[in-house]
Amino acid sequence: MTSIRLRTLPHFLLALFLSFAALDRASAQDVGAAPDVSKEGVAPGATAAAAPAAAAGATTGDAAAIAAGDALFKGNCAQCHAVNEKVVGPALRDISKRRSLAWLIPWIKNSSKVVASGDEYAVKIFNEYQKQQMPSFQLSDAEITSIVSYLDAESAKPAVAVTPPTGGKPGEGGETAAPGTEAGAAKYVDILLIVLVVVLIVLVVTLVIIANIMKDVLRGRKDLDGRDVEMLEQRTDWTQLYKSKVVRGLAVGIFVLAVLYESVQGVMAVGLQQGYQPTQPIAFSHKLHAGEHQINCAYCHTSVYKSKSANIPSANICMNCHSQIKTESPEIKKIYRAIQKNQPIQWVRIHNLPDLAYFNHSQHTQVGGLECQTCHGPIQNMEVVYQYSALTMGWCINCHRETPLNTKGNGYYDKLVQLHDKANGAVPFTVSSNGGTECSKCHY
Repeated sequence: MTSIRLRTLPHFLLALFLSFAALDRASAQDVGAAPDVSKEGVAPGATAAAAPAAAAGATTGDAAAIAAGDALFKGNCAQCHAVNEKVVGPALRDISKRRSLAWLIPWIKNSSKVVASGDEYAVKIFNEYQKQQMPSFQLSDAEITSIVSYLDAESAKPAVAVTPPTGGKPGEGGETAAPGTEAGAAKYVDILLIVLVVVLIVLVVTLVIIANIMKDVLRGRKDLDGRDVEMLEQRTDWTQLYKSKVVRGLAVGIFVLAVLYESVQGVMAVGLQQGYQPTQPIAFSHKLHAGEHQINCAYCHTSVYKSKSANIPSANICMNCHSQIKTESPEIKKIYRAIQKNQPIQWVRIHNLPDLAYFNHSQHTQVGGLECQTCHGPIQNMEVVYQYSALTMGWCINCHRETPLNTKGNGYYDKLVQLHDKANGAVPFTVSSNGGTECSKCHY
């Protein structure tokens, strides 16, 4: 009986240990399956070149005009204005009741000109907001009309009470997650996992101590036979494992393969900058601006939908907000110094394609309708921007092969789509189908 008890003891301890290990692994899988609670940021694609609205001066409740106004408002106005609350500028609820469209159009196009004309209301607003100059916007009369239509539609909705932020100036955020949100739940799950790991470690240590105590007790018994004594005193000889030719061969083989793999990866990565994250001259946070404050990408990068290249914003664009917000910040003072010295801010370029490759930014964002995150990754979550994608030729070609073209409503593609469908059946009409993988498209 004693011999049987001794032989089953290690198996019992091993089974108990594996049970706790399985429990911990299941908990970890549950945590891993939890949805990502990162806050979604800007949803690019809303361009200033929206569908034309109704003619200027006309009142319209057309859904297309309101949608175009929504996109224009978010891309040009939402950084300084809101419908129901004062941000940098006044709240715009019922703006069409306070001012006529004939007054709003010249004001939006060039507010300084209206102020200089001596308009009583314009001068009042200018002085009320510490003589802060509103930027001029190159918008058509129809586009301004669509913005007013959007504001009218929003004004018709019941006003929602805005809870003031717990700290900071207007527009600086300061919101905190309410108890019971997904972020709070994820936090408690993490705490629970840590507690389970600590409990597991304590149990393992306790079992080891109990096992050693039982061995000491058994060593003092006189009725053990030879097999029991042999099992009790057995030790693992690690030197035999080290001297084994098989183990040494595996170790050398793994080492050689690891060195070979790293060498090949290093050669293949020559010239690639994926993950490149330089320190910028000003600590600008995309997570704060594009993520928390939902500033549209096109507000700062004004040419992303209409130019071959995406521009870096000038210091004047920064001052549209920061002449009023966080003016005492050391980082903002760097912008002041650049303006005073009439020198551009020396931003470090991150995304840079070789000169031998032609790339048109507006072709992808405006015509192709791609969102910024498609190439630049979760930009709204980045404190410091880094190169998210590889930007290699193979990466671009794979995208061209997999991305369907939006050909609806464009007569240019009608015959091409007809010929493609006849030859390829249900295979989607992709960028590659339209010649997007031909060498001359990017190299000429």
